[in-house]
Amino acid sequence: MPTARARVSSAVMTHPVRRAQAQELCDRLGLGGLAMDPEPDGPPSALRTALVAWSRIADGATHQLMIQDDVAAPDDFVDLVAHCADRFPADALAFYTNWHARNGAAARLAALAGAGWVRAAPEEFTPTLAITLPVAVAAEYGRYARATGERHDDEVMAAFLSGRGRSALLAVPTVTEHTGTSSINGHGDVQGVRLAVCPTRSEDARPLLMDGWVLEELDWLPYMRYGEGFVRLPGQENTPLPRHHFTWREALPRTDLGGDAVATALGTLDDRGPEAGRWARDIAKVFGESYADELWIHCVLLGRQARVTARRHAPGAPYPPRGPAAARLREAAVSTVGPAGLSPERRHEAGHGHTGLLADYASAAVSLGEALADQ
Repeated sequence: MPTARARVSSAVMTHPVRRAQAQELCDRLGLGGLAMDPEPDGPPSALRTALVAWSRIADGATHQLMIQDDVAAPDDFVDLVAHCADRFPADALAFYTNWHARNGAAARLAALAGAGWVRAAPEEFTPTLAITLPVAVAAEYGRYARATGERHDDEVMAAFLSGRGRSALLAVPTVTEHTGTSSINGHGDVQGVRLAVCPTRSEDARPLLMDGWVLEELDWLPYMRYGEGFVRLPGQENTPLPRHHFTWREALPRTDLGGDAVATALGTLDDRGPEAGRWARDIAKVFGESYADELWIHCVLLGRQARVTARRHAPGAPYPPRGPAAARLREAAVSTVGPAGLSPERRHEAGHGHTGLLADYASAAVSLGEALADQ
């Protein structure tokens, strides 16, 4: 592959208590250096340290990469970022998306549809564990952020990009991973286990990030939180309550599925078949019957929307996407939906022998949803 034209400067944002792991990451990836919290004994503030990272731009750089210290990434990560910056020179590019909430659901749907990138939901926080900006935009962001008085850099980034009329592009295959639950800002206590939505090895991700199509617009989007299924409606960012969580029962009649949508969704519970029905009972014993039903309906809706999205935005492409790498990406996307949909205090339980069960169940529901889209 030719050398990237973009010149990427970089910094690892960290705190003295995590200096050693930050230095190891910096040395292994060949990053520009550490951006240390300038007030380590002060009140928790991710933004305070992020501003240091965004200001550490090397001479001659075209883009600045900010990466947090609790991230794992492949050895070729900086080169991959540079080639992606060549492809999207004016965009904010996020190389990690949490497996939960709306942006996680958007990346998961895009993975099933075969896209390489998806435009972030503008009303939600922008994932900032590994993100790059053009240097001029980084400087503009620094001026904007210093005036906010906020402490959450992901929220400030979302507001900043929304004000510029262009939210971040999220990499659908996720080559970075969050390595722990601890958080300087305290997110670990509230959000529990937070991992990548579509964990992918670099050699599988690179072709899709270089050449894969971009899902620029979200139609209605199913997502899960705290064991329940919800739907983000089209254009919700422009409503008085852009972050309102509509249950799928509330939202489906307002989608293209029409007035019978709720009854149709509930009817799929009877279409699970003997094997998926057995999985549902096993899941219900551990996580409750309501969660088993909500996960099923969510995944049916996810499969339906993935198929419709692919048909609308990539009409000439095969569905499902073909090849071993595409199959692995699909498997990765489906494997995270069950744990991510649990309440934060229960996510850790999904790793105790239940991961495969949840993935098989979710996959069956996604397949049913895809079939429904073709009827």
